Amino acid sequence: MFTLPSELTIAKAESFRESVLEYVNTHDTIVFDDSEVIKVDTIGAQLLLSVVVFISTQNKPFQWQHHSEVIKETINKLGINDPILTQHLNSQH
Repeated sequence: MFTLPSELTIAKAESFRESVLEYVNTHDTIVFDDSEVIKVDTIGAQLLLSVVVFISTQNKPFQWQHHSEVIKETINKLGINDPILTQHLNSQH
């Protein structure tokens, strides 16, 4: 399981990108836990979308646990309605 960082922000973008790509590349099943996320900015939301798109291109099973309200609120405020991302944010696990 990959626990998303508490802050998905521009300041944390590079370290998040590196760690999540390493996780995706070394695991057959991808599981995100967003229970610790307390802050998401525009760059963080865009990076999260790009990671989810990347995972979908890898054809690996993907689960998203806890469904942070902060992430949902930020995605809604930014008007991001990409089906690949929203399917995981709106599903119940």
